Amino acid sequence: MTERSSKRNFAMRPADAESWIKAPDKPSARASADGGFTARLTIDVTPELRGRIKIVAFQRGVTVADMLRELLSREYPSTEGDQN
Repeated sequence: MTERSSKRNFAMRPADAESWIKAPDKPSARASADGGFTARLTIDVTPELRGRIKIVAFQRGVTVADMLRELLSREYPSTEGDQN
């Protein structure tokens, strides 16, 4: 009755972070739906900035992720010879 499930929770961190970081990415079910994005970028922002970003995205009728992808693509355009 007090036995814990061996099933990992979403927010659980791996026991060995080094091997987890170096492990190859597993393709997600969303990869084909969202254009094949395979990397996730995490940044720390204030709650106020996060709110402003969400409001602007809503006003533009886009998702926050799509809006930020476009912003990053505009700010950091690919150059000839770039390897994706």
